[in-house]
Amino acid sequence: MDFKRRQLEFAAHLRDPVKVPPPAGIEPRRMEVYRQLFINNLSGLLASTFPVARKILGHEAWSRLAREFYAGHKAQTPYFAELPREFVEWLAAGRECAADEPVFLSELAHYEWVELALGIGEAEPDLTGIDPEGDLLDGCPVLSPLAWPLAYRWPVHRLSEDYQPDEPPAEHTFIVVHRDRAGQVGFLQVDAPTMRLLQLIGAGSGASGRALLGQVAQEVPGADPGGLMTRGAQMLALLRERGAILGTAVGI
Repeated sequence: MDFKRRQLEFAAHLRDPVKVPPPAGIEPRRMEVYRQLFINNLSGLLASTFPVARKILGHEAWSRLAREFYAGHKAQTPYFAELPREFVEWLAAGRECAADEPVFLSELAHYEWVELALGIGEAEPDLTGIDPEGDLLDGCPVLSPLAWPLAYRWPVHRLSEDYQPDEPPAEHTFIVVHRDRAGQVGFLQVDAPTMRLLQLIGAGSGASGRALLGQVAQEVPGADPGGLMTRGAQMLALLRERGAILGTAVGI
């Protein structure tokens, strides 16, 4: 029990060395080695996953953020590669941003994390019952499980040290993040009608691409059905080329 108590004291100090004193009897120099080793490992992992956020925050604010996460978050995973996901969830869970942190930090972190999430994910598309060369208008398009249509209030793909707007634009930013057969993760910005089309395809209604585009045309005020059909067919072809659309369902 004494050894367990010492372990808990040791871990508590490493987690929050400002508030928790070190265990008695340990040489300060050695304790400092452990303190730096643990926080540097975590901070380095997060910095490699969120490079844009780190640059925007700067060294001091980024280090403080990493230490706050390390001190206050109780990890639910034993896997190091899963910690960035928990970091994103922690940022989005209602945490109050510091005065020197941008209000778009949570969305930016999510945008940066999806590349890692898709890159290391174990899911693979099942092409059973799918015609990769099927007609995307007359057939039923099938969305890849490795294609994530995402909507953001902020233009996350443009944020940088030199571009940090104070207010979100009037229109949302829609991005399809996808992984192709070679395992490469790509990003494609799309418009609102395309985003709606992908939502309808993902719902698996069994409707043809033509019917789904017709539904989108009805939902968009003032839309030109003919023009939307043409642009939609081109976008479906591009999404299939990128691997976001697998093809069409056979027998539907």
